[in-house]
Amino acid sequence: MVLDTAPYVLQLQQVERHYNQGDTELAILRGADFSLKRGEIVALVAPSGAGKSTLLHVAGLLEKPDAGEVLLAGDPCSNLTDEQRTDRRRSDIGFVYQFHHLLPEFTALENIMMPQLIGGLPEKEASERAAQLLDYMRIGHRAGHRPSELSGGEQQRVAIARAVANAPLILLADEPTGNLDPETAGYVFEALEALVRQSGLAALIATHNHELAGLMDRRVTLSEGLVVDF
Repeated sequence: MVLDTAPYVLQLQQVERHYNQGDTELAILRGADFSLKRGEIVALVAPSGAGKSTLLHVAGLLEKPDAGEVLLAGDPCSNLTDEQRTDRRRSDIGFVYQFHHLLPEFTALENIMMPQLIGGLPEKEASERAAQLLDYMRIGHRAGHRPSELSGGEQQRVAIARAVANAPLILLADEPTGNLDPETAGYVFEALEALVRQSGLAALIATHNHELAGLMDRRVTLSEGLVVDF
């Protein structure tokens, strides 16, 4: 159970985001507020086109808000330089997408090692942590296999392990089980939930799967550019 006293690791305050389509301005986020606590798993459930990906991109510092503030662990991030935003993403945020985006020429172990090596971790330590994560996701026996040799569920578990390899504060996932059959989706979510509970990671997961959403700590949606609980 998530404690009310748990610190917020992600806060969106009055965030606005719009895009221009010719002479028309399309407002996606209109003063959105959202908070995420350590150890909390929140489902983001909304129709296609409502702005789920935009919200995730702003929360993950991939896009700057047009107004408002994004705070990571209490630190305001909206006015950071591109280099500073990249550094914060690398250290504090893990991303998982509907398609796994694993590097096809590398093994499962090497894919998980990659972000650690980029972050400056020695190869031996990166390999050991990657192996531990694969074991935790129950696919340690597939460490030497390339993505094409893995099932869809195995590929997505490797992608999750890669996303948390650098021990981020937050995991942002965009339809992580969207390409999987219901049984496999449930198994992948079970592994993801166990990882969040064990590590104290915070997770915001966009999904169309209402059954999985119901297993999370709470559910939010987007309505007229605002984040609302339901």
